[in-house]
Amino acid sequence: MQEVDAIKQLDTVHLIGHLLKRRCSEQMADVWHIGLNLALRISDLLSIRFDDIDGQRLRLTENKTGKRADIPLNRKALERIERIRAQFPCHVYLFQSYRNAQSFRGSPRPLSRRAVSAAFALVGEELGLRLGTHSMRKTRGYLLYQQTKDIGRVMHMLRHSKESVTLRYIGITRAQIDHDFLSLEL
Repeated sequence: MQEVDAIKQLDTVHLIGHLLKRRCSEQMADVWHIGLNLALRISDLLSIRFDDIDGQRLRLTENKTGKRADIPLNRKALERIERIRAQFPCHVYLFQSYRNAQSFRGSPRPLSRRAVSAAFALVGEELGLRLGTHSMRKTRGYLLYQQTKDIGRVMHMLRHSKESVTLRYIGITRAQIDHDFLSLEL
């Protein structure tokens, strides 16, 4: 699997969402924007059912770790979720596959990781970025770290157990940490 990056500029974050909508679909742009706000692994993001959303909270069990995630939904995520729910009131999944709608006998399925990966790769190639499904989670972690400089908060949000894993995951290098120590003189 190819290594992907956190997107470190907010302008680029917004541009990616715009390009996903224009080049691919509104659904792919929704995956990007909601994924940024939830910081879930792609398998968990795509498996969200409307039943997992309780008012202003998302509650689910993570596939990879089996840990329970109880995430408050911010205004931007809620607005997109409510728009999707209003547009597709019969859908079971937040990101339900439209292909499956053509099959009358098949049960509803979520959008595939493969479809999302292809859309993200297309936009990443256009922008010269290593963009993938993990970019949403990494970007959220990186931007929270830049805002707070609190690796503990980032670890908790990403549900990591080791600081070193979180730092590597969000793309913070030892040189950047050293620079922070040297640049702040009290």
